[in-house]
Amino acid sequence: MDIDVTPDGILVWDNEEYRCALGKNGVREDKQEGNGATPAGRFLLREVLYRADRLSALETALPISTIQPHDGWCDDPNDPNYNKKVVLPYPASHESLWRTDNLYDIVVPIGYNDAPAVPGKGSAIFIHVARADYAPTAGCIALVLPDLIEILRNVSPSTHICIHA
Repeated sequence: MDIDVTPDGILVWDNEEYRCALGKNGVREDKQEGNGATPAGRFLLREVLYRADRLSALETALPISTIQPHDGWCDDPNDPNYNKKVVLPYPASHESLWRTDNLYDIVVPIGYNDAPAVPGKGSAIFIHVARADYAPTAGCIALVLPDLIEILRNVSPSTHICIHA
C-alpha cells in the first residue's frame, strides 16, 4: 500500500487523510536543488531518525536510529557526499539534523535522488514535523507530530510515498 500526497497538502494513508505542508513552490516533476519544490514521483521511505532526548522510542518497521548532535546532511551538489548523511563539522554545504526547534525531532529520508544522487537534482527531501501553522517547507513533506507518529507505526520497508504534481 502506498502513501499518497496531493498537491494541495493532503496525505492519505490507510484510508485516513492528514494535512501536510509541502514545498513553498509546490510539487514539481523537475525538482532542482534550492528551488523550494517538493519532488513529484513514487519513492521508498529509507529510515527513521529521531531525537531520543525529546521523544521516546518510536514504533515502526522501518530501520530506525537516533539523531546525534554531530549529524548533518550534505546539500552541496559538488561534494561526493551530496544528498547523504554526514558527520559535523563538515567542510561542504550542509544542514544540521540536530535543530533547536522541533522540526527534525523525527526525520524520514525519502528515497529521492539517492540511488545514485545526481548533482543538482535536490537533496535532503524528508518527511518531518510541521510548524504549528503548516508553513511551507523547502521541499519536504511535514506533518504534525502525532500524525507522523501514527503513520510510522504502520509503514513497512516496502511502503512507497507517491507525491502527485
